[in-house]
Amino acid sequence: MKNNLLPSIILTTALLVLLGGIYPLVLWGIAQAAPNAGEGFTVDSEKGKQYINIGQAFTSDQYFWSRPSAVDYNAAGSGASNKAASNQEYLAEVQQRIADFIAKNPTVNKQEIPVDLVTASGSGLDPHISVAAAYVQIERIAKKRGLAVSRLEQLVLEHIQQPLLGVLGPQTINVVELNLALDALQ
Repeated sequence: MKNNLLPSIILTTALLVLLGGIYPLVLWGIAQAAPNAGEGFTVDSEKGKQYINIGQAFTSDQYFWSRPSAVDYNAAGSGASNKAASNQEYLAEVQQRIADFIAKNPTVNKQEIPVDLVTASGSGLDPHISVAAAYVQIERIAKKRGLAVSRLEQLVLEHIQQPLLGVLGPQTINVVELNLALDALQ
């Protein structure tokens, strides 16, 4: 037992120093080199308001809708629903979201609805939607706002964010920024 006690204490102490001290300091140092020194971002509207750059509930027909949120867009409690894709309650929730979307977008077929418009992100706070999710909503918004479809298509094109290093991840659109730009059109 004495032969195992000293190596165990040394290993525990070494891992405590490495993972409890050195590793967090290295990550903090990397964050200092990131834009805004790792403090996050806010998006400013032209009306002087600040919007936190997390997902928000856009449910009006005149806006691009966000991803659903399992935590009701509450940044204090980030998280997913943790229900399996086979869970009957979860499936009913997704089916209700599909029905609600089709009711507001009657020209869209069920198969055309991107998955990110009916399922929540892992954090429940993702401010991004896919490019397809933006395009599928254009007709509804154009009708509600009296804008040309081509103008909204151009607006969506202007807000596409490319993948990291051009290959890591899909193209996305920040819904908060897109809706602020949409308001600025009128």
